[in-house]
Amino acid sequence: MVSILSAFDRSFIKLDARSRELLAKIPEERLFEKPREIANSMAMFSCGEYLLRSAAMVEKTFGGITTRLWDDPFEWTLPEKLATHEDISRYFDEVEATRLKGFSFFTSDDDLAREMPAPERLTPIAEIMIDTLTKAGHFQGRAFAVFQMLFDDKLPRI
Repeated sequence: MVSILSAFDRSFIKLDARSRELLAKIPEERLFEKPREIANSMAMFSCGEYLLRSAAMVEKTFGGITTRLWDDPFEWTLPEKLATHEDISRYFDEVEATRLKGFSFFTSDDDLAREMPAPERLTPIAEIMIDTLTKAGHFQGRAFAVFQMLFDDKLPRI
C-alpha cells in the first residue's frame, strides 16, 4: 500500500513538473504579458506571475515547516527580481530544495497528524499540505488559463 506521505510527495513533484513544462513553452519576452483588461472582470496577471505565486505557496509552507517562519515570499518573487526563464527555474530549484528539506522531517504517515502553528493556529500537517496543494494548483491553473488566452500552442498535459 502506498503511504499518504508518498502521495503528497508525488503531488508536489507533479506540481513542480507542470510549472516547469509550462514555463518552457512561454517565450521569455512574453513571460509577463497580460491578457487585455476587461471591464468588470477580475484583475489578470501574467503566466509568469501566476507560476511564481504557485511556487511561492510551496515555499511559504515548507519554509514554515522547517523554520516556523510563515513569510509570504511575495517580495522576492516579483517579476523585476525573476525576469528570465533561468531566474524562474533557479527559483523553482530553491523551492524544491526547501520542500525536500521539509519532507525530511517526516518519517511516516503518523507525522501528518501532528499539529503545528501554521501560522495563526495549530493545524495538522496533512491539512497544511492539502491547503498548499490547493492554493498552488489554483495559481498554476490560472497560469494555464492565461497561456490559453495568449498562445495558440497546446498546453502541457495535466
